Amino acid sequence: MQRTLHWCHFLFLPQRGESIGDTLQWRRVMADGDKQNSGNGKAIIGTEDSDRGVAAIKPQYLTNKEKFHGYLDADGKEVTEEQCNKAEENDESNDVTAEPVAKKIKLDDSAEEQNDKTAEHKTEKKRARGQNKSRPHVKYNQYEQQRLCPSIVQECASKCFFGEKCKFLHDVEKYLSEKQEDIGPKCHLYETFGKCIYGVSCRFAKSHLGEDFKNLINQELVKQWEGKAPVRNGLDKGLQIQLRKKKVPFDKSDKFLKLLNKSQKPTQVKGDAEPPPVTTDSLGDQLIAPPSTDCTKQVTGDGETKTVTVTSGALTDEDIIKLRPCEKKKIDFRNKLYLAPLTTCGNLPYRRICKRLGADITCGEMAMCTNLLQGHSSEWALVKRHDSEDLFGVQLEGSFPDTMTKCAELLNRTIDVDFVDINVGCPIDLVYKKGGGCGLMTRTNKFEQIVKGMNSVLDVPLTVKIRTGVQEKVNLAHKLIPDLREWGASLVTLHGRSREQRYTKLADWEYISRCAKIADPLPLFGNGDIFSFEDANRAMQTGVSGIMLARGALVKPWLFTEIKEQRHWDISSSERFDILREFTNHGMEHWGSDTSGLEKTRRFMLEWLSFLCRYIPVGLLERLPQKINERPPYYMGRDYMETLMASQNVGDWIKISEMLLGPVPPNFTFLPKHKANSYK
Repeated sequence: MQRTLHWCHFLFLPQRGESIGDTLQWRRVMADGDKQNSGNGKAIIGTEDSDRGVAAIKPQYLTNKEKFHGYLDADGKEVTEEQCNKAEENDESNDVTAEPVAKKIKLDDSAEEQNDKTAEHKTEKKRARGQNKSRPHVKYNQYEQQRLCPSIVQECASKCFFGEKCKFLHDVEKYLSEKQEDIGPKCHLYETFGKCIYGVSCRFAKSHLGEDFKNLINQELVKQWEGKAPVRNGLDKGLQIQLRKKKVPFDKSDKFLKLLNKSQKPTQVKGDAEPPPVTTDSLGDQLIAPPSTDCTKQVTGDGETKTVTVTSGALTDEDIIKLRPCEKKKIDFRNKLYLAPLTTCGNLPYRRICKRLGADITCGEMAMCTNLLQGHSSEWALVKRHDSEDLFGVQLEGSFPDTMTKCAELLNRTIDVDFVDINVGCPIDLVYKKGGGCGLMTRTNKFEQIVKGMNSVLDVPLTVKIRTGVQEKVNLAHKLIPDLREWGASLVTLHGRSREQRYTKLADWEYISRCAKIADPLPLFGNGDIFSFEDANRAMQTGVSGIMLARGALVKPWLFTEIKEQRHWDISSSERFDILREFTNHGMEHWGSDTSGLEKTRRFMLEWLSFLCRYIPVGLLERLPQKINERPPYYMGRDYMETLMASQNVGDWIKISEMLLGPVPPNFTFLPKHKANSYK
């Protein structure tokens, strides 16, 4: 009988060239080193005393800022010192991408020092820190001077959707004369599906246009895809109209909310009102009973004696209701690699890449429940699912039980999903100040009502993602986890940082290990600072059921492959560029191959490149592995493309995107989310 090996089984095996004794000794040394070097004893990864915070790169690859940017500006050619000095002057004159001034230690808060600060320093500090909240935003449909009428694109000119009021262009020849040049000779959509639905407006239109600008069709490929929909969970137009008119029924949610309101006690003069008693029946289901009861009885079931509250007379739905009326779908989450729900960068094309590279569980970006209930198309786009995502969930954010319960019932009825996750970890002010995200960790009554309400209307497992707490030194997760187990959660994911920490300091894996023991038998996934297979192995040894990858998967999406194959992948620049090419093709499938679709793909690629540039190739490192909290110094790669991919200048990211998506439009602008995220 053959036995299959999971990647977790490699945790206790010696590495290549090691004996078992050497492996055990290495693990003891690493464990002792981690405790000494982590400062607070909470990090998985120890830190070096020398050059703390900077990655150690082999000396022959190191360079300085002027030579680095001079080399890139010269497109990989050798540069002189005069060219380097000229590049430095140009960099200093550039306000948008200028390097932020090094932070100074504040020694005294006296009024004299505050008055001595100049306006110039204030503007530099303001430019270097925080988010670019007022980023320039151009609508994608404004990149074309005149847009072709959809009826012409779909070759049904006799039936213009707008009639006489149509403001679009109907003259194909005029449109082609003003249209930007085609990017390449082959259209990915035509080569894959046999038909490009964007027709004349496609930026690869010459590959599938015949006489009189008719769209060519490959019948063999079309038949292969007939009846197959690679992407599911789209918003139906009829449902959108019903949601906007508030005509969608929510029978299960209304029943739960009605019972919830009835079971709450009236406000007491002294002290806080006690929550309604929660009991269980012989099947193990939780029951919410009304505040006034006549008697109780003992019920024996599953080897245990439990107390069940009974009312006088016949039982009705208004008197007592089960939170779980039918058997839930069960999922074995243990020992799986979970790709975190990532705002902006965690889009469908990116998830497809991670899935191919080894991710087991994928989850859509955080969606606001109120926007879903109002039928916003942009919000419903976040719950779309590709066929390759065999274990897929959606993440909801909300502050109140009525909207969250109704949204859960709506998704349970209309989309194909394997689990639903509640976001209780979002740290941004916009969400937190409304009581959502991390705010729910301190609003336990609302949190309980949300979990129980969603659990009562879902036929799939309900999961929860939380942080250690709100304040840095006040942990709350260990208090909430036993309650979440009782409320009906099927999985808890714990990010080892508080809201105040954001991404400062290392994740507290000692606390995650403690919470994993408290959660048992409820599966608990750990999240934070995993950037190599060694990190993943040490994380699994803390007792968690699995690990979630977030920033590590953004910087190097092949991290899933490294963990499963237990190796460091010295991936070449050409292989990394092929991943970007794959993202481009997936983006054209998802957003379109016309100008609007390509610019959407470009924008999300640039956001992703702001993380990809932090990766340092394995062959350049002086010691392995690279740590996620170490910033790369200026270095020259083994070829021009590897050096270009190491640049943290937004202009170089745009240069990479132009290799795949053609030149940017004349009025194109892009700034990364964070002001200090991209600079020369």
